[in-house]
Amino acid sequence: MSPTAKLEVRSESTEDHLERIQDLVDRNGYARVSDLALELELSRSTVSNMVRRLAKRGFVNYTRYRGFTLTASGGAVAAHIKDRHRTLTALLNLLGIEPSTIEEEVEDIEHHLKPQTLSALSDLVRYWCENPADLRAFNRYRSKIPPPP
Repeated sequence: MSPTAKLEVRSESTEDHLERIQDLVDRNGYARVSDLALELELSRSTVSNMVRRLAKRGFVNYTRYRGFTLTASGGAVAAHIKDRHRTLTALLNLLGIEPSTIEEEVEDIEHHLKPQTLSALSDLVRYWCENPADLRAFNRYRSKIPPPP
């Protein structure tokens, strides 16, 4: 399976695991099942089974009872997920959404975006960052619209 195909064939659970594994590796240099289970609020057996599946799919370098890391392919998927997460977080932040709401919304939205949509949102974030007067004008416009019931 090509790296591009692997980017397209994954579940929300797979993405959540890969994203958290990368976070752990960034912090500790490796990930462990117990740490990942704690991060994801799942049982160690559930996480252990998923890690073995991720290893079979070529996303994780895994040896039982030892720490593990992402393969190049797993790292590419994790980087894509992180980029998507950053884009959505930045967009909602620019729109003035409350930080606690942003995290919930990003977790709900991020798994359901097609690449074309993500690209457009990324362009919008970049545009507003480069043209803050336009962002201010948009937010003034939004402030005049009554909130939904």
